Amino acid sequence: MASGLIEPPQWEYCMRLLRFRCSTEPQPVSMQRQDELLHGILIEQGAVTEYQAAQMSNGRATFKLGPYIITDFIAQGGMGQVFKAVHGVMGRECAIKVVPTSKATPDAIAGFNREIRLQAKLDCPYLVRAYDAGYDKVYYLVTEYVPGMDLRRLIKAQGPLPQEQAARIIMQAALGLEYAHQQGMVHRDVKPGNILVTPDGLAKVSDVGLAGFTANLMDDPRAGKIVGTADYLSPEHIRTPLKVGPVSDVYSLGCTLYYAVCGKVPFPGGDTSQKVRRHLEETPFHPRRFAANITEEFVEIIAEMMDKNPNNRTQSCAEVAARLEPWAMLSAELQQPKMSRGPWSAPPPPAIELESQALMDEVSQETSIHSNESQQGQSALPESLATVESQGGNLDSFSIGAGGKTARAQVLGQPSPAQANPAQASPAQPSQAMIIALTVAILLPPALLLGAIIGYLFGMK
Repeated sequence: MASGLIEPPQWEYCMRLLRFRCSTEPQPVSMQRQDELLHGILIEQGAVTEYQAAQMSNGRATFKLGPYIITDFIAQGGMGQVFKAVHGVMGRECAIKVVPTSKATPDAIAGFNREIRLQAKLDCPYLVRAYDAGYDKVYYLVTEYVPGMDLRRLIKAQGPLPQEQAARIIMQAALGLEYAHQQGMVHRDVKPGNILVTPDGLAKVSDVGLAGFTANLMDDPRAGKIVGTADYLSPEHIRTPLKVGPVSDVYSLGCTLYYAVCGKVPFPGGDTSQKVRRHLEETPFHPRRFAANITEEFVEIIAEMMDKNPNNRTQSCAEVAARLEPWAMLSAELQQPKMSRGPWSAPPPPAIELESQALMDEVSQETSIHSNESQQGQSALPESLATVESQGGNLDSFSIGAGGKTARAQVLGQPSPAQANPAQASPAQPSQAMIIALTVAILLPPALLLGAIIGYLFGMK
């Protein structure tokens, strides 16, 4: 009741349920057991979430932050904690990033305010959108809630991704980063943990707040400092932090792609200083050492994204997206969600069968229309199929089926089986001797018929 999440009538109903369930327990119910039962009832009735119930069990009752109600904990970010929340009036789910009081230094607040202003400028489907910001004893930023998990957790849970799935995710991240670059921003902390992936395979880049205006980096309170994660830092980011540009994000995105297909960072092991030195001097292990199934063309894309010389590196995220698109499109075809249907509904045929059936229907209609011409030895070619044939279309890729072989042969201008072998052009007519033999077999008793057959055989000898 102190949390303000539950109205008195709802509370009374939950208590009645609790008394009823306690009465059905085989043994006297302890206070701990009552708490467990009430915990489950409140969640079951939708009064509170699992997170809220657990916090209440620990004596906490404050879940409101401005007009928002905290419903769950998402993660610990570089700038603070991230919670899932819902707007108290609109009911819209969102994510709230909070700067802890212990970290609310002047530099941190300046960076946080900068993040708010930067994200407010962005409106791209591949970037996490900012909705709101405010102060309620703590500073907070409200962004859209992205279901699923970040790329790092996804790979930790499922292992390295096939090159097609990795290409699809990184291509979308590249499109989001290209949009930010066009707005004059550089992310500066591209890594798997900052790429969110939904269950449908949509990728969104988060934490654009570590960006700085490329035209005016001196206004950034963190300008000149190395900001980012050591496993994904570009060489120029280490040497000259003030000269970080879009190609630096390309390098970090290349390291992220390496991690996605290999399941390992480019330079595993060692402390931060060792990782920094290796980014400057060494070449990572060949990706096929960890992922034997990726192609050399795909490896070349990663290598060019991770070139240590910014001038030789892939020059834009738009180019990265374009080069990954062939693999990404293949992934999109393989990742189509399956429709769940009830047992009373027959599953739909595959698209290829639908096209084949449409083709056969068209052939049948044309054959019916031109039946008189066909009987006179003239071939009929449907207009749409003639277009396909004139353009070199290969109709053999369609599974037309045995019943459509003749029609397909006529459409392609090839002789039908009947035309190829005149002897088989029409079914054989039953002979008079066969008709007599069948009649005798039906009328005569089996024993007499068998004797006649045996006598006939002996007579032949």
